Amino acid sequence: MKKLKTIALALIVALTAVSVTAQTKKIDIQKSTISWVGKKVTGEHSGTVAFKDGTLLFRQNKLVGGTFTVAMQTLTATDLSGEYQQKLNTHLKSKDFFGTDTFPTAVLVFKRIKTKAKNLYTIAADLTIKGITNPVTFDLLVQPTTASTTLVVDRTKYDIKYNSASIFSTIGDKAIADAFQLTVSMQY
Repeated sequence: MKKLKTIALALIVALTAVSVTAQTKKIDIQKSTISWVGKKVTGEHSGTVAFKDGTLLFRQNKLVGGTFTVAMQTLTATDLSGEYQQKLNTHLKSKDFFGTDTFPTAVLVFKRIKTKAKNLYTIAADLTIKGITNPVTFDLLVQPTTASTTLVVDRTKYDIKYNSASIFSTIGDKAIADAFQLTVSMQY
């Protein structure tokens, strides 16, 4: 009888340990997307950039962590084609903007996660672009095999000052908005 109680207790401990163990879900970088929109006085440009890797961490089906790396060399405009697309892509990858030769990746690391509603979390994270790290906050909708968000990033906080009206007050109609928007859709 004592042996049976010991086995039962061991089984309960083992099942409890399994249920509280964190589960890491690696994103499918081929099916996950990041779209961007940057605005200027005379219009806007849009495009994509690809994930290099990324994971979400769950404990008891609750989001508890996440880390993502973006391959900045994949940055491309999708609203243009041909010569104009190539010119914009080259300029975005230059030192005026993201300096992708020197800084080939950007990184996002979740720091604090708060449940906002069922399947919806408010994320406080550190975003590193061009070797500069700043906090960002956004809401993330998490489903069984997908997660999505839209967040706004102030480029000037990452030393991306090209044609910023907040820095160059006389720039006029050549001004580019400081904030750009990212729409992220992840599959895992």
